[in-house]
Amino acid sequence: MLDESFAQVYTKFKLHFYQEIFRRFQDREASLTTVETFCMESIQALGRPTVNEFAGFMRISPPNAAYKVNSLVKKGYVRKVQSASDRREYHLEVTQKYLDYYNVSRSYIQTVMDRVAARFTPEECGELEEMLRIVDRELMPEVVEELLRYGFQELSLDEIWVTHYQENQQSRRVIEKSGFLYAFTEKLTDEFFPDRPTCFYFLTRQDWEGRRHG
Repeated sequence: MLDESFAQVYTKFKLHFYQEIFRRFQDREASLTTVETFCMESIQALGRPTVNEFAGFMRISPPNAAYKVNSLVKKGYVRKVQSASDRREYHLEVTQKYLDYYNVSRSYIQTVMDRVAARFTPEECGELEEMLRIVDRELMPEVVEELLRYGFQELSLDEIWVTHYQENQQSRRVIEKSGFLYAFTEKLTDEFFPDRPTCFYFLTRQDWEGRRHG
């Protein structure tokens, strides 16, 4: 069954991550707690967030977020970098210590992707990539809505842009249903498809807020 196969792949990635974490730290003092590990993964995924942006995304109070961040700073996994545009703000950056000892899932993903590329034809790899894009963009709407909320409310973005391949009409329907407006089409080149027509869409903060309250 498809759901069982998907669950098995997902579980193997998780088990490999847990295995590597324990292997790398079995001879060291306890370092990050489970909650701190989730915090670190979120900070890395958000890409240099401020403390308030981190708190907003995690849906915790700013004092709670500050407490967790200070603990991570003391342990050497996060550093605060003063904003160049607003000297009152500090961005959170993961340190090399975190990348060296905890960023084990990314390298394994690359290993598996290399094996996929060696096992299947470029056309089959392209089909797999397209299916994963559809899962990412169309079949997880709750995550998409949260990302829009985070972009407009926490990051104060004025616009958000998305793309889809021209022939992918399912993605077009989902993008348009989310309120995005068509802007232009341009040929882009990736690993499997040279000069592939790609459609660009944008959504303004004003339109997003109007859609939520309309």
